[in-house]
Amino acid sequence: MTKDSVAPRESARPATLTSADVEADVVVVGGGGAGLPTALFSRWLGNEVVLLEKAPELGGTVKKAAFWYWVPNNEPMRALGVEDRFEDFLRYVARLSQPTRFDPASPTAGLTDWEASMARAFYDSAGPAAELLAERGALTYRHCPDVPDYWSELPEDKAPKGRVLVPEGARESMSDGGEVAVGQMSAAAERDGVDVRTGHRVQRLVVDGVRVAGVEATTAAGQTVRVLARKGVVFATGGFSHDDELRRDYLGVPAYPGCAAVTNEGDFVRISSAMGPQFATMNHAWMCPVPLEKTGRPDLVGMFSVAGDSMILVNRRGERVANEKLPYNESARTFFRWDPATGEYPNLVLVQVWDQRSQDHSASEEYGRLIVPPGSDDSHVVKARTLDELTVKIRERLAAHATETGGFTLADDFAENLPRTIDRFNHFAANGKDEDFARGETAIQLVFNGPVKEEPDRENPTMWPISDTGPYYAALVTGGVLDTKGGPRTDPDGRVQTTSVRPSRACSGSAIAWRRLRAALTGPAALRSARSSRSRTGPQAPWTAPGDPPEGRSRNGVEHPDHDR
Repeated sequence: MTKDSVAPRESARPATLTSADVEADVVVVGGGGAGLPTALFSRWLGNEVVLLEKAPELGGTVKKAAFWYWVPNNEPMRALGVEDRFEDFLRYVARLSQPTRFDPASPTAGLTDWEASMARAFYDSAGPAAELLAERGALTYRHCPDVPDYWSELPEDKAPKGRVLVPEGARESMSDGGEVAVGQMSAAAERDGVDVRTGHRVQRLVVDGVRVAGVEATTAAGQTVRVLARKGVVFATGGFSHDDELRRDYLGVPAYPGCAAVTNEGDFVRISSAMGPQFATMNHAWMCPVPLEKTGRPDLVGMFSVAGDSMILVNRRGERVANEKLPYNESARTFFRWDPATGEYPNLVLVQVWDQRSQDHSASEEYGRLIVPPGSDDSHVVKARTLDELTVKIRERLAAHATETGGFTLADDFAENLPRTIDRFNHFAANGKDEDFARGETAIQLVFNGPVKEEPDRENPTMWPISDTGPYYAALVTGGVLDTKGGPRTDPDGRVQTTSVRPSRACSGSAIAWRRLRAALTGPAALRSARSSRSRTGPQAPWTAPGDPPEGRSRNGVEHPDHDR
């Protein structure tokens, strides 16, 4: 799917309420990992639901993801006797999301009241939401009790394993979880009567005075469809990874489009702007290494796992600058280091180098790995018999992409330094300890290591000496956006905070502001803001300003507390 298969963007200026082509209780905009469960939760509460997706198919970015969903205090953890108290969870989240404000003695661990309330909503709702989806056959899962958190070594992580769930039908490697999840949730939406309309790009809100009354969408054929909502509109339209203007204006680093769905163009940022929302965290994104030569392609999958043991990443001078096996979000930060002395990004493009051993034993088409098996698309791979020949070919590849990188090229001493770098790495690999970057020394690095040749008595499975003889292989790697984190600020019930309209619309997923800032807590997908997804959409639940819920009803608009999921 490409951008050409969806309707072009039009003015986002709100339309005035008149007639309607379609009317429902709840309108959900976006049919990916946030929109699909949102529609299901609302439908199960008895609402008439219309889901509008601008792409020709459902799934969004999630369809390309492994879809590990990170669920604190989940039911399988409790069944195993693994304690995951909210107080401990909050300290872990605060330590990572706001390290300069972290205060373990504070009731909010140093977070603002808003940040702590959002963490509380996630903690309280993610587990019950996962169970309800599973019970209804919309997203059955299997528990991964041994998968560690990305920062499991931190003392604040009191439950370092067990928070990860994956779709039950996913491969053993879990790489296709997104496809499985989208298929199962889509089938449940059809089964349970959600009115799903693909190929409908929402362009603007429909307003009735200060109340959001619905949306206007256009189809790829140019037809305008007005859809009104009796109770509310929920936006789950993803971030702005593929909007060049927004990405350049807000992110502050030279991040490439990356692996989000090409339809993630910041639609809700533009649509909501006219209504006076409070934007937050617009300068942050989940990042991921990506092959330079495939950036912007609809089929691009980020490098969630950097393959190979006899493999290194080097900069323009032929030197290692980072641990190649770090989790993707942290690894991608390497590309954005600014050198104030030279006025450049010296690591804008790194070169992944590997030998025949890794080509033979680490090739894979999963998790965006660049070492691919025979018969796969290897157009990104540079091949050479010697390191000198490899250097020449790398220069040629970089020259072909000069207009995309500002003329980035290898330094004059690359060919001289690369053999020395390999010798130093080989010494570390032989001893099993990376003295420069501690490769392979945390649990999550072993999870993301990928397939390697088994070696008896090897202490560090992430490293093996690179061969003294060719052939050698290389690929150009840069930093891409997995998806952005910024958008309108919401309350814990998912209602957008504005200065000019009643909060009769909500949003979830990457379309809203998230306080996870620089660090990533866990895997490629998460069950996001389940409480927000279902807020105020129950039978007779009015859309009102933040405050106490109606008498006899929980914040989620559900009649019975024991079913408040």
